[in-house]
Amino acid sequence: QLQLVESGGGLVQPGGSLRLSCTASGFTLETYAMGWFRQAPGKARERISCISSSGGSTNYADSVKGRFTISRDGAKNTMYLQMNSLEPEDTAVYYCNAVSTGPRNYWGQGTQVTVSS
Repeated sequence: QLQLVESGGGLVQPGGSLRLSCTASGFTLETYAMGWFRQAPGKARERISCISSSGGSTNYADSVKGRFTISRDGAKNTMYLQMNSLEPEDTAVYYCNAVSTGPRNYWGQGTQVTVSS
């Protein structure tokens, strides 16, 4: 079964940190560009960060720039999102996405991140 599985979400206080993971099973991420998206209640899904297949190029939405870091580990077939200085506005369901030629497009099931005191 080809799938992406996110983990690492949870409840954290403002100013805290979390690291999200996105692991592929059934296929290798080597040729896939990847991204993290989030969707808050009542809002559209937005892309917050993306990384090239080689990992050499990254991009961030202004809302998370300087606080979040995207990375990938080919040996572990996993992508990460390190989130620091979390704010209540970061509360959302976070999704990972992998795209390649073909076209191949996979989404994870989502992981909830709640930032609250």
